[in-house]
Formats: sequence, structure tokens, C-alpha cells
Amino acid sequence: MTLRLYDTKAQQLRDFVPSDPGRVSMYVCGPTVQSGPHLGHLRGALAFDVLRGWLEHRVGPVTYVRNVTDIDDKVLANATPDETWWALAYRMELAFSDAYSQIGIRPPTYEPRATASIPQMQELIGRLIAEGHAYAAEGDVYFDVRSWPAYGSLTRQSLDAMEAAADADPRGKRDAHDFALWKGAKADEPASAIWDSPWGAGRPGWHIECSAMSRRYLGPEFDIHGGGLDLRFPHHENELAQSSAAGDAFARYWVHNGLVTVDGQKMSKSLGNFVLAEDILRAYDPLVVRYALVSAHYRSSLDITESSFAEAASALERLRTFLVRLGRARGRGEYGWFATDLPDAFVAAMDDDLGVPEALAVLHETVRAGNAALDAGDVDTATTAAIHVHTMAGILGIDPMSERWRGHSDGAEARALHTLVTSLIDQRAHARAGKDWAAADRIRDAVAAAGITLEDTSDGTHWSIDG
Repeated sequence: MTLRLYDTKAQQLRDFVPSDPGRVSMYVCGPTVQSGPHLGHLRGALAFDVLRGWLEHRVGPVTYVRNVTDIDDKVLANATPDETWWALAYRMELAFSDAYSQIGIRPPTYEPRATASIPQMQELIGRLIAEGHAYAAEGDVYFDVRSWPAYGSLTRQSLDAMEAAADADPRGKRDAHDFALWKGAKADEPASAIWDSPWGAGRPGWHIECSAMSRRYLGPEFDIHGGGLDLRFPHHENELAQSSAAGDAFARYWVHNGLVTVDGQKMSKSLGNFVLAEDILRAYDPLVVRYALVSAHYRSSLDITESSFAEAASALERLRTFLVRLGRARGRGEYGWFATDLPDAFVAAMDDDLGVPEALAVLHETVRAGNAALDAGDVDTATTAAIHVHTMAGILGIDPMSERWRGHSDGAEARALHTLVTSLIDQRAHARAGKDWAAADRIRDAVAAAGITLEDTSDGTHWSIDG
């Protein structure tokens, strides 16, 4: 089997061949930290967390760099007299890290801040000027898009059909499409947001930041450049142009995740459907959020509705119920099993451009087979299924019995539900002992109406939420 990824630049699936066999280098555009994370940020970061995990499984170690854009027009605009731009940026950076951690997204290998690479940005700008692809004008520096015939190759647009670049004051531009590499200082900007440069005091443009940081930490050529679909233009188009014009091979594969809609509409503050990460993580178990966000193909648009989380919770409960049943059948709860091999259908799905929906279908089919084996008293076959379930779910980061997630089922709500159901089970057992079958049936029916299944076994009655 060969791992294939959809390359946005090539607009086709390509066999993934890293430049260094057995190792992968990946750069993903991280957040601009002018405000806190929303559902789309979680979905994007999660997509590359899953990709990273699969690359580690199939190829080898992954050097994963995801930046933080901590200096930007929006960051400066959201600062207040009581909170400087750099304090705001740091507070929001921590909010992103916390939200990512809650849904099990691992930290990258390194997470550079843009403000820590200003010299590297200036060096890259100097190379572009020397090569005739950039020019200084009235304190600003612009990339000369017409000097680079390949401009537009990522998004396959002709230059004259593109929108004009609106990322800087056009005072010195030769062409409306030229974009800012360096922005001259303005009188109303704080001194802490200004750096000296050969072209005058100022700060970097957005696009040059990622070109400089990816080069600094991964070199002039690296395997994968990732980000949200909304970054293809102008951000990634401009990154590709300036890095290539400076002589760097840059990214070998371009991978973009789809966006999130809410009830069929794009998230928008004006529509009142802008879903903040903190709100969604307050309302739902973080594992349920992770499952809901990972269940669609990473390149597809993901529409989130109330049922998305209910379906995710039911799917996770099916996994948990099977694994708990097996633990009882074996007489002990073991959660550390991992297979050295995986079902071929699971590998084929993941190798086919990270086909998580198909991989989840294999996972749940394995659960069904394991439950059927338990029903037939075949504990050995069920154990083999459980080992595969643990391994597949672990790769996707959704194993409900893993140490990472088991604590989430121990909250106040879970304890209250357990107490209530256990009390009903005791009442039903008392009714059955007294041969009051009508009362026992009423209790069982009431529990079933709440979506809870009771299982009578030789060692007592056990309950689970019906998926």
C-alpha cells in the first residue's frame, strides 16, 4: 500500500515520498492570535494532528512546525490601553494551546512566534530585492508580482483576474496586486511594534513571516505545507511566490483542510453562529468534540449541528460498551493493548488521502464483530477485535478507554447518571426477587426509554448508553 495525499497545487492525488526517507517535515500555518479560537481553528489543527499521527505510523518521525502570528494589523487593532498588543497575543496564544490540548491535539515539534524571526524575514526580503523581485518605496517594501511569471500557480489564477492586494497602504505600489513584505512605521502604532530595517523602521508583512519561519526551522525545501482552505489565496499563493523567487524549493506538497459551517451556513458574527471553542468545550465532552470534528474527511466542508455531537457521543459509547463488555468477559479491565498490524481496509482508507470516514467504518465494523463474538462466547476472537479497536481508535485519538480520555467520564454528570441508573437496577432486582415482574418490566422500559441498555449477566446487571 502507498500513502497518497491530495496536493492542492497539483490538484490531484500524489504518492507521498518524503525528501528524507523515513522522516517527514511539515509546516502548518497556525493562528493569528488577535482573538480566541473558534470551531474552525479546532477542526484545522485536528486535521493535521491526525495526519501527523498517520505519517508517524506509516513513514517515521515527523518534524512538525506550526507558527503563531503574534504581530499583525488585527492584533494591533484589538489591543487596548489596558492590554498591550503583545500581552493580548500571549493571552490568546495560551487560549489556543489550552483548547487544542483539551481535544487531545499534541503540541507541534516547535511553535515559533513571528516576532522571534524578524532578522530572518529581513534577510529574505533583502534577497528578493537583490534578485529584482521586490522594491522599497516610501518606507514600505513590496513584492513585484509581475516580475515572477509563476505567480498564481498555486490557485491557478491569472494575475489580472485576481483581487488587488489590500494588505498595506498602496502609497508606493507599482501594481495594485503587489503585496507588502515590510510595512513602514505609522505614527499611531506603538513603539514596541516597530523594528529597525535597511528600508526604515516598521514591521513585517503577514506573508513573509511564514516563508522565513519555515525556512529557518525546516530548510529551503520541506515535505508538506498545510493550512485551512481559506489560506490558499492570498497567503499561500504569496508565500510560494516569494520563497520560490528567492531561490528556495519550498514545499513539496500542499495540503489544505476544509472549513466549518454551522447548520449549513458559514460561521459569521453577524449571523450569530460564530462558535467559540470555549463555548463548545464547556457544553460537550472534549472527546465527543474531537470525534465530531474528525469524522468528516479533512478536505470536505464540515457542517456542525446539534446532532453532530449526539452522533459522536453514541459512536463513542458503542466503542466503550464493547471494550467494557470484553473486560468483564476476561475478568479484568485491560486497556493497554495495541496491535502490530491493522486491518487492511483501515490502512487502505487512511492511505487514500487520510480517509477517516472509511477508517471509522472499519473501526465500527470491528466493534460489531467483537460484540458478535462475545454473544457467541468466543472471548479469544473478541479479544483480537478489541486489540484492533484500541489500535485504530488510538491512531485517531478517540480511544475512550485510553488514559488520556478515561478521566473525562468521571465528571459530576457521569457520577450522577451512574448513581441514578444503579438505583433503578437495584429496584428492578428487588422487584424480580419478589416476583413482581410487572414492576421489573416497568423499570426496564423506563430505563430503555432514556436510551440505556441493561445487560443481565451471571455476575449482575450492567448498563450502557444505547448507541
